[in-house]
Amino acid sequence: MQSGLQRQRHLLQTIARRVMLERGLEPDFPAPAQSELARIEGPAAAAVRDERGLLWSSIDNDESRDLDQLEVAEPLPGGATRVRVAIADVDAVVAKGSALDGHAEHNTTSVYTTAEIFPMLPEKLSTDLTSLGENANRLAVVIAMEVGGDGAVERFEIYRALVRNQAKLAYNAVGDWLEGRRPPPPRVPAVPGMEEQLRMQDDAAQRLRRRRFEHGALNLETMQPRPVFDGDTLADLQPDTKNRAKELIEDFMIAANGCTAAFLERQGLPSLRRVVRTPKRWPRLVELAAAHGFKLPPDPDVAALSAFLEERRKADPLRFPDLSVAVVKLLGSGEYVVDPPGGEAPGHFGLAVRDYTHSTAPNRRFPDVITQRLVKAALARRAAPYSLDELGALAAHCTEKEDDAQKVERQVAKSAAALLLSGRLGQTFDGIVTGAADKGTWARIFDPPVEGRIVEGFRRLDVGDKVRVKLLSTDVERGYIDFARA
Repeated sequence: MQSGLQRQRHLLQTIARRVMLERGLEPDFPAPAQSELARIEGPAAAAVRDERGLLWSSIDNDESRDLDQLEVAEPLPGGATRVRVAIADVDAVVAKGSALDGHAEHNTTSVYTTAEIFPMLPEKLSTDLTSLGENANRLAVVIAMEVGGDGAVERFEIYRALVRNQAKLAYNAVGDWLEGRRPPPPRVPAVPGMEEQLRMQDDAAQRLRRRRFEHGALNLETMQPRPVFDGDTLADLQPDTKNRAKELIEDFMIAANGCTAAFLERQGLPSLRRVVRTPKRWPRLVELAAAHGFKLPPDPDVAALSAFLEERRKADPLRFPDLSVAVVKLLGSGEYVVDPPGGEAPGHFGLAVRDYTHSTAPNRRFPDVITQRLVKAALARRAAPYSLDELGALAAHCTEKEDDAQKVERQVAKSAAALLLSGRLGQTFDGIVTGAADKGTWARIFDPPVEGRIVEGFRRLDVGDKVRVKLLSTDVERGYIDFARA
């Protein structure tokens, strides 16, 4: 018989499945999808460019096998760099209207919980046939961008290609190497030219990044707790922080998504845009900045908010992630909207851009599959595979299910946090208020980095306030952590 500690992972998996069903998400693939999967052997042959000889590589989490992107760079005259981003051609295997497509459309996203991952596509696809795994020949949609010396994307091209991942790399090892803290991971020197290749990618990414921030993009840094298991026992929750390798991928994906949105607009096709609207709680952001001695204008101004964040990053780097949490809450959630040909989408406030879509993770997000089908229709000079009415319904559905998936992930994370804190009742912790509304006041403590509800002494607290709390109770099954203001 398993002890209570040995059953911890199983308990969290059970909770995850229950919450998935409560939110209308399917934790398992239905029988028609499984039957269809058994008949799939791979994509049909296609007449595409052969780019297998380029020094493609992937950088992702250590444990990731559902690889959506590869990257490669080459120098151009005048200090520019051509950056190619290859995106897994999921549509080549998952046909529109198929049973597998139906499941992906229903959930719209992979759900990453503390104890178990619920993939949008079966592992036979997402970690094999549609994954850009090392030393495998794979079909891809490539966004080739010319990044100028000033970080501007001067020209771009989108096309289909056959690619081959030469090196499967991980964020932490590459990040530590780029930041000079350790030697390169073994796979880098094992592939001739890969070290120079990654340095070139990093240089281009840093140029893209500087230009984004010059135009007012928000440089936020939130800490996402990462579970640490000792066997099946939850031993700790540790913050998952940024590094140069994560920034490299982030910068390339933001640029590729912007090019994809612009490409569909130029081709006269609709697109599914990813937007973050102008924040309704701007007055509270003004108050939050004033508490740190910084004056924001009375009307929303992303450049001014960016300047405030940069000042606080330099002044108090240890506490900057806590400020970022408060700002993210006040900005509000992203959503999907349809941008018809000639339309004016609201844009992405946090990135300070108008043209933005989701296109770079089709193994994990259904909006990216939709975008991929629109791009391939444009390349083949076919009509859009979705009508405007269909896209409108899908945009609303994807926004709703993304919210459901995030609630599942948060609830299971809270169950894990409650499990971890269950033996620490009565202890006090420092934290920051992350939510304040009629339905309750919430705080995230710093160590371990978990969130709970303040049920006593919460009056006059607002998002961004620092607070000291005492742990009153935990409920693992419901993911409840109750604090009193100390």
